[in-house]
Amino acid sequence: MFILDCSVCMAWCFEGENSQYSDVVLECLKTQTALVPQLWHLEIINVLLVAERKKRITSSTAEEFLTILQSMNIQTDSIVISLADHKSISLARDHQLSTYDMTYLALAQREQLPIATNDNKLKQVVKSLNLFFDPP
Repeated sequence: MFILDCSVCMAWCFEGENSQYSDVVLECLKTQTALVPQLWHLEIINVLLVAERKKRITSSTAEEFLTILQSMNIQTDSIVISLADHKSISLARDHQLSTYDMTYLALAQREQLPIATNDNKLKQVVKSLNLFFDPP
């Protein structure tokens, strides 16, 4: 099991944005389960809607991609970060991460799982913490 960042998934959607890493992660989903924070769903939808508005993809392409994602071995974490979670804000502050990236890092630390990400800043942090998903 591993944590799946939105940035990896979006590489599967857009022509010319896939990489060897995103392809390997996609292959891993055939035999492993990915865990995502609840935020992941909103991020995916937001990226697709922005891409539609910019005419990068059609609405039918967005719908097809959502259907594909729903068929994958992806589980959603049930715990939501609240305003009372001072540990999470400290995590974001300490690593100079956005709240979105902090959500993935907090989940990885809580579940002791590595993160698959294409985001450069998050990748730098998780590598330094030995939490980067690096499949063989």
